[in-house]
Amino acid sequence: MKVTHQALRSLFADFWESKGHKEVPPIPLVPQNDPTTLFTGSGMQPLVPYLLGEPHPLGEKLYNIQPCFRAQDIEEVGNNRHTTAFEMMGNWSLGTYFKKEQITWFHTFLTRIIKLDPSKLHVTVFEGSRDIPKDEESAKLWRSLGIPKERIYFYGTEKNWWSRSGKPEGMPAGEPGGPDTEVFYDFGEERKIHENSSFKDKKCHPNCDCGRFIEIGNSVFMQYQKQKDGSFKELPKKNVDFGGGFERILAAIYDDPDVFKSDLYEAIIATIVDVSGKKYDEESNKQAIRIIADHLKASVFLIVDGVTPSNKEQGYVLRRLLRRAAVKMRSLKGSLGKGEDFRRISESVLETYGEVYFSKAKDLKIIAGVIEDEITKFQKSLERGLREVQKVKDINGKVAFDFYQTYGFPLELTEELFRERGQSVNHEQFQKEFENHKNLSRSASAGKFKGGLADHSDQVLKYHTATHLMHQALFDVLGEGVKQEGSNITKDRFRFDFSSLKKFTKEDVQKTEDIINKKVKEELPMRFKIMTKDEAYEIGARSFFREKYPDKVKVYYLGGEDDKPETAYSKEFCGGPHVKNTKEIGKIKIYKFENIGSNLYRLYAK
Repeated sequence: MKVTHQALRSLFADFWESKGHKEVPPIPLVPQNDPTTLFTGSGMQPLVPYLLGEPHPLGEKLYNIQPCFRAQDIEEVGNNRHTTAFEMMGNWSLGTYFKKEQITWFHTFLTRIIKLDPSKLHVTVFEGSRDIPKDEESAKLWRSLGIPKERIYFYGTEKNWWSRSGKPEGMPAGEPGGPDTEVFYDFGEERKIHENSSFKDKKCHPNCDCGRFIEIGNSVFMQYQKQKDGSFKELPKKNVDFGGGFERILAAIYDDPDVFKSDLYEAIIATIVDVSGKKYDEESNKQAIRIIADHLKASVFLIVDGVTPSNKEQGYVLRRLLRRAAVKMRSLKGSLGKGEDFRRISESVLETYGEVYFSKAKDLKIIAGVIEDEITKFQKSLERGLREVQKVKDINGKVAFDFYQTYGFPLELTEELFRERGQSVNHEQFQKEFENHKNLSRSASAGKFKGGLADHSDQVLKYHTATHLMHQALFDVLGEGVKQEGSNITKDRFRFDFSSLKKFTKEDVQKTEDIINKKVKEELPMRFKIMTKDEAYEIGARSFFREKYPDKVKVYYLGGEDDKPETAYSKEFCGGPHVKNTKEIGKIKIYKFENIGSNLYRLYAK
């Protein structure tokens, strides 16, 4: 009997707990304390401060299963292995065990716990560079576990090196990094041979993209620190950062390269088949059904985390997901589908995950309302687009792309409409416009990584600490009916979103600003204390209401007596890092104030 997705969760948790690890609760898909990115894109994202030296309240051995979302994969969805929404299984050693334990334990988990065929496992290891030696230790460990040398592959810094800044030569002084070792599952069918293969015989290998191999786990060994002179020195305290794709490991368990064939997608796809009247096993339907399954699943996760469709940031991505799913439904059944169709698919997502992430009774009504509203808007947008189509005399690739961008018309829909007039679309021109758009999007996304906590710059630490002051100041002004809804920090400003039962006015803005600057002048020291979650709530520590917290937490507090957070001005659940004293922040000016919804407000400050 194959391992179900529910059983896989339990087996993973039980295994790492047997090795002395503590579970880190998953954070929301829209991360609260990492404003450098739109979404939580990896399991290690909430662990960054701790991998860089901050003490974790749960100790030095950790694990989790973290929902993730990667917007850059939207256009890739439709094949057998790409998804935008997925879960990452992770385990971490913060200075305790290292290569021997990690490689041995992961191999044990794969071959003895979930019983993958050892002969189907291939691994990649770091081949070394000018400054860093070849990772012979990892290769030797894999061989000792029965992986023969012909299934161990060596790659350079492009494939088997990790640091926040990429390759070793691009790393700034002081930054940690290290080699990694990846495990691939071999589905046994070589689908094509690549002419650009790095192997002399041009045969398939783990890092080719033919679909024969799928990566199921990556262990990063944070082993080195770059020095001022450009050399690398071994870290005295080395970390392990492991990530494995939940959906991909299930595909390996099922021995089927189609991740949509596992029981994780069974109910979702069955509902799409029922709604559309089209079978998944027919090759012509697979791409559309996969896209609907992935995009509706991702939409459910995003909506439950408070995202609504819009033309900006997370909301824009959600809008794209829903509209793309609607277009694919149209390709299957000839119409966009009714709100009821998408409600049923959403319900199957909730039922699949049970109570792991959702509460069906509470969440379904909200999800259905958001989706139905967006599909109705899209219907109107399509009608406008169809009117514009009538005005176009001659179609070309650029115009086709404009229809895609403005009205959500996929290329196949535009082609269908103009085929009736005897015209065809220049695919090369469309693709050129599409690639230009993707490059601009990538540049914009990359810009998200230049600020924020991930770079620990002085300015960002000042702004992050200032959000603690703002959070408490809002309580001072408005009372206990305040909830923090999110924050976003760049090197130039910080944004703070909150809800309030009491109306927030321009006068309240000034009062809030005055309180913040008063506390800055008071030169309050910032300290932290690790305590139980119940103790933290007992002393009045503020929290981000969408986030789940472990039994032990870190509370940062401003002012008050040393080691007595209950006497402090501001007390907040947080992972850090911060400035040491409010005097480092300087004067704060709230320069913009918006009402962004019912009882919802947004403040911008610098």
